[in-house]
Amino acid sequence: MTLRSATLVSVLPETTPLWRAVRNALLALAGTAIIAISAKIQVPFWPVPMTMQTLAIVVIAMAFGARLGFATLALYVLEGAVGLPVFAGTPEKGIGIPYMLGPTGGYLAGFVAAAWLAGWLAERGWDRSFLKATAVNFVATAVVFVFGLAWLIPMFGFAKSIAVGVTPFLLSSAFKIALGGALLPAAWSLVRRLRS
Repeated sequence: MTLRSATLVSVLPETTPLWRAVRNALLALAGTAIIAISAKIQVPFWPVPMTMQTLAIVVIAMAFGARLGFATLALYVLEGAVGLPVFAGTPEKGIGIPYMLGPTGGYLAGFVAAAWLAGWLAERGWDRSFLKATAVNFVATAVVFVFGLAWLIPMFGFAKSIAVGVTPFLLSSAFKIALGGALLPAAWSLVRRLRS
């Protein structure tokens, strides 16, 4: 596999199909742990505190690729569904399926879709430059918002859904989009230096 078509994970050494399967399982578990931690950390920001969850999701998906990124996010959602307190606001606001059926349910589905899309674009080299990686982060974040709004609008109507589900997060999302756009090209630069 050439560096041009590779993801960051695919440049890791592998020897056998069994080792690859074990490595991917361990990476998925580590990815869910990172996402859970990022959901719990609140960074002071205006107008609302910022979690680093969407940043972690998109960066992990770009590093892992479409299939492993999708599997990691599906595992994360499954962990939450069985009652592990991996989501932002759990266990304080509930756990498991009841929590997932609340206002955040659409965003959770959006995480899975955004992970697949970000990984797919990364497999096509969209993680190598700041502009392209930023575009991937923007599109993946937009996917999360679209899924979130599609879930919220039947509950609250369009205007209120925009007011509570999008507007308060625009500035923090812009910050995370730019940061995510810088992280992947920096990681690839390091890989190229280590290989030369």
